[in-house]
Amino acid sequence: MERRSFLQGAVLGAGLTGTSLAGAGSAGAAVNVPPLPNTRPQDPADLPLITDPGERRGEMLYRTFGRTSEKISAIGMGGFHLGKSAVTDDEATRLIHAGVDRGITFMDNCWDYNDGRSELRMGAALAQGGYRDKVFLMSKMDGRTKEEALKQIDQSLLRLRTDRIDLVQHHEILRYDDPDRVFAEGGAMEGFLEAKKQGKLRYIGFTGHKDPRIHLQMLAVAQERGFQFDSCQMPLNVMDAHFRSFGHLVLPHLVAEGIAPLAMKTFGDGVILKADAPIKPLEYLHFSLNLPVSVVITGIQNQRDLDQAFEAVKTFKPMDKATVAELLSRSKPYALEGKYELFKTSATFDGTAKNAAWLGEDVQSVKKLAPTME
Repeated sequence: MERRSFLQGAVLGAGLTGTSLAGAGSAGAAVNVPPLPNTRPQDPADLPLITDPGERRGEMLYRTFGRTSEKISAIGMGGFHLGKSAVTDDEATRLIHAGVDRGITFMDNCWDYNDGRSELRMGAALAQGGYRDKVFLMSKMDGRTKEEALKQIDQSLLRLRTDRIDLVQHHEILRYDDPDRVFAEGGAMEGFLEAKKQGKLRYIGFTGHKDPRIHLQMLAVAQERGFQFDSCQMPLNVMDAHFRSFGHLVLPHLVAEGIAPLAMKTFGDGVILKADAPIKPLEYLHFSLNLPVSVVITGIQNQRDLDQAFEAVKTFKPMDKATVAELLSRSKPYALEGKYELFKTSATFDGTAKNAAWLGEDVQSVKKLAPTME
């Protein structure tokens, strides 16, 4: 399927329609306007909902990782928060060990988190007592070129003290040209596939937090190249359902294709909680767990956060559409303009925007192709 057909199919599949404008143009002929994604769904509660909450073992639920037979914990431990300066090395180790002992198996991280401190801390903790073999380890790479991607993968392996990372993802697919950079000749995907052949990684995915239409672009480019991702990470929370919704535009496609959806930014690094919407923290987690995602990745930087995550799993019961609609009615007044989803509406969370070198140099390519351009 060509990219245009893929994108139109994805948009139309979300219940979106086009418009016909009469009298446009010098001849006054009707112009068919192609359908555009609706950033404010008519029915925010019309989302894919979980049909199977997962297999309960001890304090945790376990769900299938996409189209594989892998089972991972429904709650994932976010690596960014573990690397914050407010957390000590010893506390990070204690939290990781306590989380794994209680059933968390999915470990999230990224090459650039806290200048590498997040990976260093997680690597140190997992190297003790056989913890590495108890978890499904994920990290993300910012490099858009093969050379940069391979360099970052090797650095992550060293920091994480392991010979393989279970899932490696292209980080921050935020711009419409990111997919073309990733899949270009000499692009990051070539590096990922080479690393996979070498046994340095097992599965490949991508992440982003800016706009669901860019996720659809990434999926369309992959389809053009005959590649299917194993996973896709995106914001899924009670605000997202009302504004530039990944849940409405991207999640249905992932479920249909067997691509593991990874939910993040349940609390938006705490910013969403500052909305003071009449919603309890456990309800935020319950909403994300109620979607057909493989894992809900949440920041854990103290014992309270850890206990809250397990309490959310313990008290979670699948919610029907009416229950979801009531919950979303409480978030709607705070969500319509994306005020508390700063990762969508500002550059605050865009690490790659501050480090253009990670994206690869294209100035020389432009000069070579068009030497007369100034």
